[in-house]
Amino acid sequence: MISPGSTIGILGGGQLGRMIALSAAQLGLKTHILCPDADSPAFQVASGHICAAYEDEAALAELARVSDVVTYEFENVPLATAEFLAARVPLHPGAKALAVTQDRLVEKTFVRDLGIETAPFAAVDDFAGLEAAVAVIGLPAVLKTRRFGYDGKGQVTLRPGDDLAAAWDAIGRQSAILEGFVAFKREVSVVAARRADNAFAAFDVTENIHRNHILHRSSV
Repeated sequence: MISPGSTIGILGGGQLGRMIALSAAQLGLKTHILCPDADSPAFQVASGHICAAYEDEAALAELARVSDVVTYEFENVPLATAEFLAARVPLHPGAKALAVTQDRLVEKTFVRDLGIETAPFAAVDDFAGLEAAVAVIGLPAVLKTRRFGYDGKGQVTLRPGDDLAAAWDAIGRQSAILEGFVAFKREVSVVAARRADNAFAAFDVTENIHRNHILHRSSV
């Protein structure tokens, strides 16, 4: 647990980084942002910032030096960056958690292996793999890149009669995952956290409404 006056290093300077910095300030905590984008919105509200590539080891070493703990605002930070920092400063979530959440197939497999039910899914490494996955899972389904897609990017909805080759081209013919549709009434989420001493806390269940594949509103 960190005390007021401590500094949180944050990898990423987007809107989530900005919100972390604002919330940290309310708790008496300082923030130091590292992001390669000079116009990052989080820079405007942080105690300090470093404009550098995530692979810049000198910049990462400086972030570790000025921070009591480091986190990241999104999951697309290079794993090597997380591992570099973890060797020098407490990093939460850890590099192993980052590795799991960066890859949709690894993430889904991890959750399934915990005994938690997921939508049906299958790995797709090439066009023949897509055809095989559709034969097993059926349509409708969603073809998603294993990495980097968000807000509807890097994914294609497939329905009976759709052109599979066009869908494969649309995601750049890269490693993917096919996920079957699930009939549902609403989407809900729970944000939870566990401290190093195993103390646990969770926020209230939140209902999420999406428009055009982008989160529009969350309400409790």
